Amino acid sequence: MTRIKMCGLRRREDIDAANELLPEYIGFVFFPGSKRAISAETARDLKNGLSPAIQAVGVFVDEKPETVASLLEEGTIDIAQFHGHEDESYLNRLRSLTGKPVIQAFRIRNAGDMDPAQASGADMILMDAGAGDGKTFDWNLLHSVGRPYFLAGGLNPENVGRAVKQLKPYAVDVSSGIETDGFKDVEKMRAFLRAVRERG
Repeated sequence: MTRIKMCGLRRREDIDAANELLPEYIGFVFFPGSKRAISAETARDLKNGLSPAIQAVGVFVDEKPETVASLLEEGTIDIAQFHGHEDESYLNRLRSLTGKPVIQAFRIRNAGDMDPAQASGADMILMDAGAGDGKTFDWNLLHSVGRPYFLAGGLNPENVGRAVKQLKPYAVDVSSGIETDGFKDVEKMRAFLRAVRERG
């Protein structure tokens, strides 16, 4: 069964919607450059209201490993996800501080971008269009992936069913595709989840 991650949650009503729908993962963005960024304090408050059946993923860009490890160890997040210049030495440093799982994101533009993703020492990988602009990339590039992956980039209730049927990814990751006017929309969240569950 393809799992679901709903990313960029930042309000209590977002958490309430997630608790109703029960995706496997939700995401808190800690990158200050994002319009969905929240503070550690806000994340702690939101995590306290999150169903224990849902894992919280913290999204980071070039954050100090000590900061990431602290949020993992205190239970504010369960998994860390990286979108910056984090390399294997960074991952090793983080692993010396915490045993919690990590996801490394890769921007896929051509076949050559697949090699670093395949070789990543992260527990899980995420394949993304990379720009955070709600656009998809050429999914045909993913047929050679030899390990489970999260699919991100431009997914929405209208196209995610096709993605799941065509690619059978480990998980699908959505943010802007379940928003209206920049905020999470519970009806779009519900439609997205339904589209994934119907396709497997």
